[in-house]
This record gives sequence, C-alpha cells and structure tokens, in this order.
Amino acid sequence: QMQLVESGGGLVQAGGSLSLSCAASGRTFSDYAMGWFRQAPGKEREFVGSISWSGGSTAYADSVKGRFTISRDNAKNTVYLQMSSLKPEDTAVYYCAADDLDTIGSYYPYDYKYWGQGTQVTVSS
Repeated sequence: QMQLVESGGGLVQAGGSLSLSCAASGRTFSDYAMGWFRQAPGKEREFVGSISWSGGSTAYADSVKGRFTISRDNAKNTVYLQMSSLKPEDTAVYYCAADDLDTIGSYYPYDYKYWGQGTQVTVSS
C-alpha cells in the first residue's frame, strides 16, 4: 500500500500562484508515474497533469498547459504541482495519484492505483 499526502492548498486571488506537494510512503516511489487530478463541486474528477517515474516526461491538460508545472524529487518521495496565473475556474480539490502501469501517467482516474486525500484550492476573483 502506498500512502499519499497532499499539502499546500489554500485561498489565492486570481492571477496568483500556489504550490502543492504530495509526499509518498509505503512503496518505492520511483516505480510509479504520478498524476494530479482535480474535482470541483458537482463535476467529475479531471486530469490536470502527470509525470513519468523518472521525471523526464510530463503531460498536461490543455486547460492548465503553460500555467502549471509538475515536477518530482524521487530522493524525497515527493511530487509537486506549481500553479501560476490561477483562475477562479481552477478552484477544486486537488488530488495526487500513483500509476504503476503507464509510463507517463494515464489521463484516466481509474488507471491510478493509489490516491491522496486531496487538498482544497480556492481562487477568488
């Protein structure tokens, strides 16, 4: 079992920046591609971005491309989501997840094996 714990959420004004972290334990972190997802009230969980086990490859949803950056530090068992130019529509609970099958990380939530509990990000207009 892998435990994932997100941190860094909060309230930020539109145009601002926020950085999320996700600390992993319980399994070999570098065996997993990692993904970030978000879920707004009344909406389905959606893909934000993902990163390969080595950190050498990333993928992003079109809605965040150019504004969000995913990185990881395998020595610290941590994956990060740096968010900038935030918009009110970025408001959601953000989750990190671990994928042991896909090289970069799947776009689909059901492909991920382990999930964190989520952290709230609220962007005010």
